[in-house]
Amino acid sequence: MASLPSYLAAARPVPLENRAPWYKNVMPSYFGIMLWFVFWQDLVTAGAKTHGHPAGVIAEGFPPAFVGLIISAVICHFFFYMAPALLGMRTGLPLYVIGSSTYGASGGRYMPGFLMGILQFGWMAVNAWAVAEILCKCFGLDPTSPGMSHGIIATAFAVLAGFMGLKGIKYVARVSTWLPLIPVAVLIGLICLTAGGLPGLNTPNEPSRLVAGIPENSPFVDMSVNPSTGQLNYMSYWQIVSVLVVYIVGFFATAGAAGTDIASNCRNENDVHVGGITGILLPTVLTGEVVLMAVGGAYGGQMVSPENYGNYNLVGLIPDIMNHRFGDSGPTIANIIMIALAISSFPAACFSALIAANSFKTVMPKINPWASVGVGTLAAVALAVSGWAGEVSKVFGVIGASFGPICGAMLADFLMAGRRWSGPRAGFNPAGWISWAVGFVVGAFNLVVDLLLKSKWEWVGTTFPNLVDYKDFIYVPPVTAFLVGFALYVALSVIGVRTRKLLGPDGRLLD
Repeated sequence: MASLPSYLAAARPVPLENRAPWYKNVMPSYFGIMLWFVFWQDLVTAGAKTHGHPAGVIAEGFPPAFVGLIISAVICHFFFYMAPALLGMRTGLPLYVIGSSTYGASGGRYMPGFLMGILQFGWMAVNAWAVAEILCKCFGLDPTSPGMSHGIIATAFAVLAGFMGLKGIKYVARVSTWLPLIPVAVLIGLICLTAGGLPGLNTPNEPSRLVAGIPENSPFVDMSVNPSTGQLNYMSYWQIVSVLVVYIVGFFATAGAAGTDIASNCRNENDVHVGGITGILLPTVLTGEVVLMAVGGAYGGQMVSPENYGNYNLVGLIPDIMNHRFGDSGPTIANIIMIALAISSFPAACFSALIAANSFKTVMPKINPWASVGVGTLAAVALAVSGWAGEVSKVFGVIGASFGPICGAMLADFLMAGRRWSGPRAGFNPAGWISWAVGFVVGAFNLVVDLLLKSKWEWVGTTFPNLVDYKDFIYVPPVTAFLVGFALYVALSVIGVRTRKLLGPDGRLLD
C-alpha cells in the first residue's frame, strides 16, 4: 500500500468553528493587495511604451481604459480566484496540499507551494525598490537610478521586513488591517484635488495633444511616425484593453492561487463570492478609475510642472499636485503622503517573508527558516539594488507566466472532479507539470523575445534575423498561459496522462 508524504499526512483542515465571515478574511486580504501603491501608481503607462505611446491607456480618452479595467477585474475574480478559493473553503486545507491533486503528492511540494515561496522574494524586491524610490524623493535624493542612497534604503527595508516576517509578524498583523486605509485616503484626496481639471483634457478627436495647452512637441505624446502607415503611433482600443489586462492579471496571478489559503478560513460559498466581489472586483475597478482620472485631471488642470511633463506615475505627480493646490505647504504635504504610502506597504513585505518561510519549511523541513529566508532576502536586495525590480511590468509578466497555467490547471482539475477536490495523486502528475511547462513558455514568450532584442549578443541577430516580427506574437500572455494550462490539463487527463489517486471517497489510502 502506498503511503502519503509526511506533509500531506500531517495536514489538518481549518475547523469550521474557527472560520469567520468574508469581511474578516477574504475582503481585507485582497483589499490591501489591490490598494498597494506599487500596483496602481504606474497603471496609466501599463505596457504603453511597448506600443509607442507613453501617454498610455488614457491617450484615446477614458472609455477604452474603463473597459480594460472591468475585463481585467472579471478575469481576476472568476478565472484566477474562484476555483482556488472554493477548494480552500470546501477542504479547509492550504495551497500546497490542494496542489497535490494537480501536480502529484511528490510534485505538490514544489508546485505551486515552493514556487509561491520563491516568488515572494520577487514581491519583496519590488516593494523595497518602490519604497526606496519614494523615500528618496521625500528627502531630496536621486531616485532615478539605483544609486547609493536608493540601495541603502532598499536593503534596510528588505532586511527589516524579512526579520519581522519571521520574528514579529504577530505585531505587524495587529496594524496591517488598518494600513490599507492610507492609500484609500490618498486616492480619495487626489481625485478630489484633480477632478476640476478633467474638463481641460482634449477629446479623443484631437489625439495629437491629450491635454489642452501642452505644445505638440511635448514629451507627453510620442510624435514618432509608423513607417508602414506614415501615421503617428497611437494605441488602438484593443491595445489599451490588452495592456491593462496583462498588467493587472499578471500582478494578481499569485494572489489568485493564494485564495486557497485565504478562503480556507471562510464558512461557506457565499463568503467566497462576496469576499471576492468586495476585495477584488470592486477595488480593482474603482482604484483603477480613480488613478486614471487623477492623472488626467492633473494634466487637464495644468497642475504638472513643465519639467515633469511626460511623467504619468501618480505617486510621482503628487508633489506637483500639492504644490499647485497648497503653495508653499505643498512639498511638506507631499512628503507626508509619500512616507505614509511607504509605511502602508511594509506589512505586505513582512507577509511575503512569512509565506516564503512556510513554503520552505514544507519542502525543506531540515533547513532552518532563518537560513532559507535569509538567502531569499539577499536575492531580493540584489534585485532591488540592481534596479531590475523597478521594471514592474516585466515582473508582473514573469509572475503571470508562472501562475497563469497553475490557476488554469487548478480550475480544470476542479471542474473535472465535479467542483470539488479530487485528493492527492501519486508521484509527479504529468498532466499538471506538462501543462505548466508549456503554459509558462507561452506566457513568457514575449518577455524572452524582448530580452533577446535588447541583448548585445551577435548570435541573436545571426540566428534569428526576423526576431522582431515575433514581438507581441502572444496576445495577453497571462490569460493565454491560463488557457493553455487549462486546455492541456483537460486533454492530458482525458488521454490518461495523469497519475492515480491515493485517497478514495472515504479518505482512506488506496492500494
